[in-house]
Amino acid sequence: MSARAIVRGSAAARLLRLLAVALAAAAVGAAPRAAAAAAAAAESAAASQGPAARGGREGDGEARLDGRLDSLTRQAVQRVIDAARRDGLPTEPLVSKALEGATKRAPGPRIVAVVQTLAAALREARATLGGGAAETEIVAGAGALQAGMRPAALARLRAARPNRPLTMPLVVLADLVTRGVPADTAAAAVLTLSQHGATDADFIVLRRDVERDIVAGAPPAAAAALRARGFPLPARSAPGTADLPPTRSPPPPPSSRGSPP
Repeated sequence: MSARAIVRGSAAARLLRLLAVALAAAAVGAAPRAAAAAAAAAESAAASQGPAARGGREGDGEARLDGRLDSLTRQAVQRVIDAARRDGLPTEPLVSKALEGATKRAPGPRIVAVVQTLAAALREARATLGGGAAETEIVAGAGALQAGMRPAALARLRAARPNRPLTMPLVVLADLVTRGVPADTAAAAVLTLSQHGATDADFIVLRRDVERDIVAGAPPAAAAALRARGFPLPARSAPGTADLPPTRSPPPPPSSRGSPP
């Protein structure tokens, strides 16, 4: 999921920008609870739209594709969008993905294939997370699937948080995988926090601390596993990082965590 690629103006774009703000705040070391507030606002906005609004208004935002794609590609992409709308899926990410391909001057068939793959991921995420999943959960779930997570991992996460939002855990899950944490290890780490009643702030802290440990030279798998279990990591120095501060001890267990150490 790339919130930066989504053009301003649509409801879905506003929701996903809030998620981007949350992770950006975590990346620069801002207060985790302040960052988590952005994700909470996104969840609230998505819930207020209701299931009927998830696909967006017919044609809303899609006019941006006119003139950006050749006629055959434009028609093929529109068919994917129309099918997603009929299924009640978010369509703004599909428009955004097509625009991204146009900006990168990708061949038409490649743009269509990428949009189809994203639509399939959105469909699988919604099927796994349940029909009541919020738009942000579906988009974040699709991002996790495309990062390499298996649907079973998303199902276990839903079971661990049946009545709580999954957007931030899913965003962090995908982020961990992109940082080199093996999919199974990332899933176990996020699931461990979920089973202990972790808040969105706790997941942001996990992401931040794992990133710090990796920069300090810890293997990504060890960083995620040990941070999730609350064990301290030995201080290490990677080449060119001698001036970095040593890795700090991890915060307390999720039930009492939420502020930077």
